[in-house]
Amino acid sequence: MYYIYFVFVAVLSSLMLYECYHRKHPMWWALVVLLSPVTAPYFIFKSRKESGIIIFLIFLATFSAVGGIELYLYSNYMEKNKYSHLPLVTRQMIQLSEELKLSTLTLDHALIKLENLSKVESRIHEIKKTIEFIDQTRDIMSANQKAILRLVRHATDYRSFFIKKDLSWVFNIQKFYNNRNVKQHYKSLEKYLDAFENLLKYTYINFYNITEYKSEKHFKNYDEFYLKYRRAVDAHNRFNVKRIDFQNSFLKKHPDIKPYLPGERQTETFKLWE
Repeated sequence: MYYIYFVFVAVLSSLMLYECYHRKHPMWWALVVLLSPVTAPYFIFKSRKESGIIIFLIFLATFSAVGGIELYLYSNYMEKNKYSHLPLVTRQMIQLSEELKLSTLTLDHALIKLENLSKVESRIHEIKKTIEFIDQTRDIMSANQKAILRLVRHATDYRSFFIKKDLSWVFNIQKFYNNRNVKQHYKSLEKYLDAFENLLKYTYINFYNITEYKSEKHFKNYDEFYLKYRRAVDAHNRFNVKRIDFQNSFLKKHPDIKPYLPGERQTETFKLWE
């Protein structure tokens, strides 16, 4: 920080020194400008009278630009180091919780997109697109699960430290993600993705047998896949409602951990794909 400011002041005082030498003014003017750059306009007008207005405007523009840049750099520095006063273990915990928030929100957005894709008509290119997106959703879900595991493991490894520092919010985060309702929610989501993918893959491979030729055999197989899919949807919706109720009640008891949990999760029920 202040590197740009110091360079600017050095250049400004050098120019004032040149001005003093060229126009036979006292050299101490340059020293005053070096120590207090805001005095530069006074010496500019004292040296050049009315003709100094252009130089003053140039000074004002550059001084404002330098001040703005320094303010921006300083705010970035403060943001990056806002937790620097905390112990390393605590900073790591905050970083892990922030990573978890981001991965959870990413998963939420993916589920919302998947829900929208599930509302489209049964067109073969849309089916293929949805199959591909399910794979992407699995990757996002895997990253989210790893983020949860890292946070829970960190809280467990440094349990004595967090107890000593009276950082109960750490264990509340750990308790939330270890809760049976939350775990069941994730398991039901995995089963939903599997059932949905199996249904879509079968439909994609046998699309024309089902839609054009009306094959009784393929219709029967399709109904079996669809039944499994519907059961998975119903199960996921039940566990999702339980998870939402638990999260709301948990946050009422422990509002201090709200910044470390997503504000909203996937609350709409998945629609049945037809």
